Amino acid sequence: MDNTMLIQVTNLKAVRLLHELEELHLIKVIKGNLAPVKPKLSDKYKGVFSKEDAKSFNDHIHTMRTEWDNT
Repeated sequence: MDNTMLIQVTNLKAVRLLHELEELHLIKVIKGNLAPVKPKLSDKYKGVFSKEDAKSFNDHIHTMRTEWDNT
């Protein structure tokens, strides 16, 4: 039987119950915490641009913002 469910535990008593069910071989706890870790944007895009491309991109953004402010 391969029925997998994702549940959110809202009370610590439920965690104990789940572990007891696992000890009785009624369920199998796959992993304790499956909350996705969202990386920081600086970590996500680190090294994507070369230093020259990053400077050019930054200069371009600065120019665009200056033009926007002047209108």
